[in-house]
Amino acid sequence: MSGAHISTYVFWIAACLMLYTYVGYPFWMYLRSRLQPRPQKQGSTLPSVSIILAVHNGAALLRQKVAHLLSLDYPQDRIEIKIVSDGSTDGTDDILKEFQDSHIKCFRCPEHSGKAAALNIGMQGATGEILLFLDIRPWIESKAVQLLISNFEDPHVGCVAGELVLRDDGHDAGASAVGGLYWRYEKWIRNSEARVDSPLGVYGGFYAIRRKLATALPEGTILDDMLQPLSVIRQGYRSVLDLRARVYDIWPKSLRGEFHRKVRTLAGNFQLIQIAPWLLSRQNRLRFELVSHKLMRLVVPIFLVMLLVSSALLARESVLYAGAFFSQIVFYMLAALGAWRSIPILTRIAAPASAFCMLNAAAVVGFYKFLFTRGPLWKIWTTSVPASLAADGQESVNWNATTLRLDLDDRLRTKGVTR
Repeated sequence: MSGAHISTYVFWIAACLMLYTYVGYPFWMYLRSRLQPRPQKQGSTLPSVSIILAVHNGAALLRQKVAHLLSLDYPQDRIEIKIVSDGSTDGTDDILKEFQDSHIKCFRCPEHSGKAAALNIGMQGATGEILLFLDIRPWIESKAVQLLISNFEDPHVGCVAGELVLRDDGHDAGASAVGGLYWRYEKWIRNSEARVDSPLGVYGGFYAIRRKLATALPEGTILDDMLQPLSVIRQGYRSVLDLRARVYDIWPKSLRGEFHRKVRTLAGNFQLIQIAPWLLSRQNRLRFELVSHKLMRLVVPIFLVMLLVSSALLARESVLYAGAFFSQIVFYMLAALGAWRSIPILTRIAAPASAFCMLNAAAVVGFYKFLFTRGPLWKIWTTSVPASLAADGQESVNWNATTLRLDLDDRLRTKGVTR
């Protein structure tokens, strides 16, 4: 077989696999969701809920967050709040001592051990029929918890997540493309998966599971919001989405910040297969979806290299391959200009290309971090990123407090929590 024939096979194999990953699988799931929908039953029962909040250096947001949780439209005698300080050094532990409400239980990890370890502590001794996992930054609509919990009326439902609404004001074009266009695309796929059976993962800042189905997370787990729901599914239950239960959050404002976040997440995908190999076995009824939705994207950088090299070698053979080669060069140049030069018109045009290249670069770096990081993998989250996210979180609190018209001080006094 000649070199030209090999290059032709490589080109079309890479092109077809990429087309399947980004178009074929999503469209197939959408068709299934229209032809074979499985709506879940919702009810009005109000089971007891244990809210588990893992916090590391959350002093800037903690008082507002507790006040917000106490203001939610859910019977307070049916809620317990378990706050776990994961080796905080910024005064978080001192603030926890201020809370006098009998429904609030506080715990402290002497060392920073990662979110999974903190969640495990929170799950121990939880009394609620439902465990609700929250992050400190997101802001929840008042009725969102009640709407979320209503889905457990269906005995086949073991995990429920809400609708994440992302703010993009103040973001650069690349970050807006990730948080806007890409996130809408990702939600479309997740919603389709949920209508057919279950989504592969949920938003980790606001999701709930039945306590009887909860499993302890392996030490150092990054993606608890994938492993915990998939463990629930492994036990024969469904994971579903309720788009009525809205939660507001803000992601990094720059493409650079989003890159760091995605590196950590994608490294977590590699870690997931290592710590839970059953995900690729028959024990996981979503094995096909996992490979098609998550794992195929991890190897897209290889397809991109195959596509570029093969089209370059075939450029002299036909106009088709020459056009494919030069189109890729233009695409990558546009992505680079959009990421490195702040030219308003060009940036808006180039933003999707920059976001696409950033996501695939993050997959490569995430794999490198997975292979060569010494110590717990969750520590790859760089120090500068949490600082920026904390600032974004404070803005999120202020914005949502105004939007929802919450008087935090009155809520605290009403519930007997001191400031």
